Amino acid sequence: MRTGQCTTMNADQQRQQAINEHRCIPGDDFVYGVVTTGIFCLPTCPSRRPRSENVRLFDNVSAALQNGYRPCRRCHPLGDNPSPTTTTVIALCRAIEAAEHKPTLAALSAQSGWSPSHLQRQFKAITGISPHQYGAAIRRRRVRQQLRDEQPLTHAAHLAGFDSSGHLHAAAGATLGMKPGQYRQAGKGLALRVAIADSSMGSVLVAESEIGICAVAMGDDPDILLQDFEREFSGAELLPCDSAFDQRVAMVITLIDVPLNAEFQSPDTQVPPALPLDIRGTAFQEQVWAALRTIPAGQTLSYQALAEKLGRPTSARAVARACASNRLAVLVPCHRIVRADGGLSGYRWGVERKAALLGRERGDQEGSEKQ
Repeated sequence: MRTGQCTTMNADQQRQQAINEHRCIPGDDFVYGVVTTGIFCLPTCPSRRPRSENVRLFDNVSAALQNGYRPCRRCHPLGDNPSPTTTTVIALCRAIEAAEHKPTLAALSAQSGWSPSHLQRQFKAITGISPHQYGAAIRRRRVRQQLRDEQPLTHAAHLAGFDSSGHLHAAAGATLGMKPGQYRQAGKGLALRVAIADSSMGSVLVAESEIGICAVAMGDDPDILLQDFEREFSGAELLPCDSAFDQRVAMVITLIDVPLNAEFQSPDTQVPPALPLDIRGTAFQEQVWAALRTIPAGQTLSYQALAEKLGRPTSARAVARACASNRLAVLVPCHRIVRADGGLSGYRWGVERKAALLGRERGDQEGSEKQ
């Protein structure tokens, strides 16, 4: 079934409906953030429902904290009776949020009464990230909101905690994934090369920024692949392909069709990476995506095993969400993640493609011949 033909609500739509109806979803620990307030809530929160365009969905409270949101004081998403440690960490989060510039570790240590090393450990145990990363997440959220609200660049930089608009420009890659003006206008002024090629698994869209390949998507309909991409970067300038980009597209197709014959994929070769990548996400997503790239071709890990590898044994669901958010099919090999019983779980580009990719990497006859 092609995109757009299914009328069943997806997971995000089900979550949005639960928020509108002030109810939880059994087995789903999601929370939602409100970009205009910087607060995250349980779906059962009695607060007035925010506008849907201002809602951001998170798999759990850690993911909300990692994106710079603070817990609601009405629904208490961290628990009705948080431990003293949790209470202290919440107070530190609020202090970081309230500060015009990110507080130093020494200042946070003095506020909490903890040593800097103990503070780092406890803060990361509760939120999953360091105080520095939490402060950076707050700045990302703030500057994105200010630019969406069409605030002048100097004002947006000041409200987000940057010393100047020049500092914002310098940090724009990590903060926004593009220059501030481009972000404000859905990528307007951003130059991208985009190509759609045929493979044995259907159509493949490859997009490249000036940094490297930023998207690889697979599907049955090339028009839908292009429409989905253009919707996200509606203001970007689409450049014509050149010979160098054509070669990189061919490498991506090779990795899909005959991965065992791709010399640049071999761990034994000393050739520098032939495919520069433009990978940007939240701090946690980038940790997951980096870990995925360390899994050898043909081998698999479970979501739980990958969470444990990251030192986050209770974050299997968040790991699954990060895998689902991966934009770089094959290059960031989320197809190597399976269920705890070894079975294949959902895959953004289709479970059959996932099975075929794994089969080819293992040299299976069935996987190698699957069309």
